[in-house]
Amino acid sequence: MKKWKWIVLTLTGICLLLLFSSGGYVYHKASQTLKEVQVPVKASVETEKAVEQKKGFSFLLLGVDQRKNETGRSDTIIVVTIDPKTNTSQMISIPRDLKTDIIGNGSNDKINHAYAFGGPQMALDTVSHLLKIQIDYFAEINLAGFTDLVNAVDGVRVKNDINFSYYEMQFPKGELLLNGKEALAYARMRHDDPRGDFGRQIRQRQVVQAVADKMTEDFSIRRFNAILDALGKNVKTNVPFSVARTVATDYRDALRNVKTLSLDGSGGIESDGIYYWHPTDKSLKEVQAQLQEALK
Repeated sequence: MKKWKWIVLTLTGICLLLLFSSGGYVYHKASQTLKEVQVPVKASVETEKAVEQKKGFSFLLLGVDQRKNETGRSDTIIVVTIDPKTNTSQMISIPRDLKTDIIGNGSNDKINHAYAFGGPQMALDTVSHLLKIQIDYFAEINLAGFTDLVNAVDGVRVKNDINFSYYEMQFPKGELLLNGKEALAYARMRHDDPRGDFGRQIRQRQVVQAVADKMTEDFSIRRFNAILDALGKNVKTNVPFSVARTVATDYRDALRNVKTLSLDGSGGIESDGIYYWHPTDKSLKEVQAQLQEALK
């Protein structure tokens, strides 16, 4: 059986959910859940001040392929930069096979190995180095969390642009309503997509945005409890409740206006017999400049 490909659901959705946490039971449960999923990865003073001053900042989303008693690899890597000046957010998927310097490990390897070598801190440092921006906050989710969270919002609607089948599931072209299992299959397929991993990245972003939208369009205590239960069991983050609350209230418009960025490049089998992908210098510099501008 092939390894499952894991997809991260977004911190954006967590933050938007907190818009409803104005007091009492809802506020307490949301606060308690974020405390339970905290990991000790300290954010820089600069990033903490940026959020306090309502300036732009970035966070990293990781979908981790993790078996029991293993660190796992981040097979899905998404960076989101929020720009309150323009009320926009920028989202970019980093190809997992991209070859780069693994910061803190002294190696040049696939970027998804950074998490395996040094956990979320090394992943943060490596992605920050690649994009030449400061990234201090992260959220990661595992496979069970993906299916649980999609089911918690009663499924998601996506617009599929190609016909394909995957593990005996059919995905016709057009608008689809997907449950958790179907959404996972929809987001992980790449070999039958002529765009390869880039087609898969498009579907991953679709599901991320769809879940975030569903979290706010039909709020109820039942749904709220189901979402927090899914998050509490399957998510890890270093975003404190105070920061998530600030983002949810003061960055709301920017979170709802997401612009997708992408890297151009090519890949192939190298001398060690392993496939690697390399972005073009022009494409990487353009993405770096756009992200840096959002953080000014």
